Amino acid sequence: MARPTPISGFPEWLPHERMIEQHILDTIRNTFELHGFAPVETRAVEPLDQLLRKGETDKEIYVLRRLQAEEDDSEESVGLGLHFDLTVPFARYVLENAGKLQFPLRRYQIQKVWRGERPQEGRFREFYQADIDVIGKDRLPFHYEVEMPLVVADALARLPIPPIRIQANNRKIAEGFYRGLGIEDVTGVLRAVDKLDKIGPEQVHTLLVEQIGCTDEQARACLALARISAEDGSFADRVHELGAKDELLDEGLEELTRVVEAAREHAPGLLVADLRIARGLDYYTGTVYETQLRGHESLGSICSGGRYDNLASTEDETYPGVGISIGVTRLVSRLLGQNLLTVSRKVPTCVLVALPNEEARADCYRIAAALRRRGIAAEVAPEAVKYGKQIRFAERRGIPYVWFPQGESGGQEVRDIRSGEQRPADPDTWTPPAEDLYPLVTATGQ
Repeated sequence: MARPTPISGFPEWLPHERMIEQHILDTIRNTFELHGFAPVETRAVEPLDQLLRKGETDKEIYVLRRLQAEEDDSEESVGLGLHFDLTVPFARYVLENAGKLQFPLRRYQIQKVWRGERPQEGRFREFYQADIDVIGKDRLPFHYEVEMPLVVADALARLPIPPIRIQANNRKIAEGFYRGLGIEDVTGVLRAVDKLDKIGPEQVHTLLVEQIGCTDEQARACLALARISAEDGSFADRVHELGAKDELLDEGLEELTRVVEAAREHAPGLLVADLRIARGLDYYTGTVYETQLRGHESLGSICSGGRYDNLASTEDETYPGVGISIGVTRLVSRLLGQNLLTVSRKVPTCVLVALPNEEARADCYRIAAALRRRGIAAEVAPEAVKYGKQIRFAERRGIPYVWFPQGESGGQEVRDIRSGEQRPADPDTWTPPAEDLYPLVTATGQ
């Protein structure tokens, strides 16, 4: 068999890299639970009509069918696709289970998603997202839009990563402003402005004039709005100076001011009002967020989301929500690619039980089992070779301790192979220092 070649866009980490990713996932999960969010997991596939009605995603969806699918297969005849985010499946989940859920529902969801994008740094075809959402029945108080960025900031602050900056806008500001200018294709303008970071203001201006039908003056005003940013409520005055008037604009300015001022009170410097943030998906209706890693702005947003009022709705009931999603794989890829994180050992094992001879293997298994019962990761050496080779086996993997069933004193002993210190030990009572119990993930240089 020829050596297989990787498929681009589908990352597979080495074991020690996966340990770093798992540490990040666990930290995020634990933080979400500290804030009272409960876990949800949804299926990987959704009907295509559900996926296609929620935004400009038709070119990104992977279609799913069996190789030998029957023509009369009712489920596959409607078309199934792999979910491209976790918000659309969650909205469907809420509608299906509304009678069993308590509202407002605080949910977190950590799963893989799939997008048919062109792979490049920070963009993958298969990747982990970690989402939180609060969803209500018929109404959802505005204060949850203030809470979202603070929860995510807490989760990311617990990781050994560079600081973040959250950029916030409100879709009502943009829509009200465009209407105040007399622009009819609000959605088209939003999608064009969302491309500012990718293609620059000149090309966006061209899109607005040639494809959306804006006048030159309207296009200049849209770009002027997108240039406004501030860490306090002063951005609202700068918007008013541009001259557009609309009730929806005023409502959005008031809401974004509350978000910015609350973040400024709880975490100064964390959040900035940035009116170029648009978010391309159609379902956002209020506050929207994007998050950058300071010093790594070229990576783009590692965390995004916003308010959605109509994503989950029936003829009789509406379930408005607000959520934010961390692009875990995007974050991990940058941290690993630039060697910004390190793990203290390549395996979870804390103790390697040395094997004097094959006849002693059963006794060594019992020692390892005694350690595991007390939460100490242990494994038995693979071969009964000279102790020097068994110690080197542990060193190559970063395992800090080697356990000798028969030490120099005649009884059991444990050696810290970093310092060479060896002392008598009992597997029913011995405990390593806390910093050695689990692999430690730290920023490089710490």
